[in-house]
Amino acid sequence: MNITITPKAEKFISRMIRFNGGGPEYGFRLSVSPGGCSGLSSSFTVEPAPMPGDAVLQSNGVKLYLPAESRVLLEGVTIDFTDTAMSTGLSFINPHAQACGCSSSGMQDAPQKATVSVASIQRKH
Repeated sequence: MNITITPKAEKFISRMIRFNGGGPEYGFRLSVSPGGCSGLSSSFTVEPAPMPGDAVLQSNGVKLYLPAESRVLLEGVTIDFTDTAMSTGLSFINPHAQACGCSSSGMQDAPQKATVSVASIQRKH
């Protein structure tokens, strides 16, 4: 797997695990599917162990559980954390993605970026 997780994303993932009551054995299950102009939509949960078929990517003590479809879609992608006035959440930066053509900003050759908003987080009970 050629997936990069930035230190900011590691910190966010670690906090989400901790805030959801997870200890060091827990991981962050990230499900990504095709969708939207940016190319990806995603959801995540905090889990005590990977589900059958998940691959485990470890980065500085953070465990990321990835289903098969997510691994394919995230190949070559950098997972970052963005906190701006316009959006807060994980960002997926794909330097090889094609622009969707829905913008006339002239940024057609820029790396494509998708974001999952922190507002979409739901705590497990």
